[in-house]
Amino acid sequence: MPTRAPSSASTLSRRDLTTLLLIAAIGLFWGGNWPAVRFSLMDIPPFSLRAIGFSAGALMLLGWAWLKRWPLVIVPGERLWLVVSGLFTILGFNLGTAFGQLHMPTSQAAIVAFTMPCWALLLAIGLLGERVTRRQWLGLGLGQAGLLVLLGPAAWQAGFEDLAGPAFVLAAALSWALGTVLIKRRGGWQGHPVVITGWQFALCALPMIVLAALLESPSTPANWQTSTWLGLGYHLVFAICLAQMLWFRNVNRLTIGQSTISTLIIPVVGVSSAVVLLDEPLTVRLLLALALILSAVAIVMTQRKPPP
Repeated sequence: MPTRAPSSASTLSRRDLTTLLLIAAIGLFWGGNWPAVRFSLMDIPPFSLRAIGFSAGALMLLGWAWLKRWPLVIVPGERLWLVVSGLFTILGFNLGTAFGQLHMPTSQAAIVAFTMPCWALLLAIGLLGERVTRRQWLGLGLGQAGLLVLLGPAAWQAGFEDLAGPAFVLAAALSWALGTVLIKRRGGWQGHPVVITGWQFALCALPMIVLAALLESPSTPANWQTSTWLGLGYHLVFAICLAQMLWFRNVNRLTIGQSTISTLIIPVVGVSSAVVLLDEPLTVRLLLALALILSAVAIVMTQRKPPP
């Protein structure tokens, strides 16, 4: 008899291919965002850049939810969790990475920022009561070794100016980790992820707009360099809009552990693009630190299934 449908093997193959393409796109879009933000910061101060990005993210995500007719109202029990987790995952992380890139090479900032899963694991011990396995302790150790290699022994004798960049980016990674753990602590969100993130973007945009108006005097857009326009365009279209939508699609398709594997690609792309586009040096120390931190994140994020 003729087959009426494709075999399950071919169906799985197409699904796996789609998943791999989504993961690759997320990693490439967010990885390329590191030099894009650095180019944007050449003419746009940090608060102004984040005000533009957060506002665009809110309009895009809430507009998308409105077109899909998803409920835009957040239930009362989730509002405080939405505000607090948004302040850490969006505002704290993005501000820290923006100021960090003003004080250190973008390639190094990208590596430090994606120690986040290691910090999230440590925070989960106290806030979620999770037990840490020997495999995860190994990952934490590798992550710390990567930071020590990256910053180097000279960091201990460095002045405030030399430590400001790493401090900002480490604070950003810790902020993202704490926000992620709080989201897991809340559990059972009723709101759609697109709606929740859209409101978080909107809430985080408000203080950025106020601070930008009070503290910054950016040059007029007519005076921006071409690289600034290109960097800002990439940041808004690929990082804020497309990557965010693809991220939610992948999270809905896969488990959290599988979907977050895409974060492994981001520092690799961030370092590579910073070396190519920003002419930053590619040193043995940078490569070793990248390898150690990628190994740490992979060990922390990938769990072996317990025997039945």
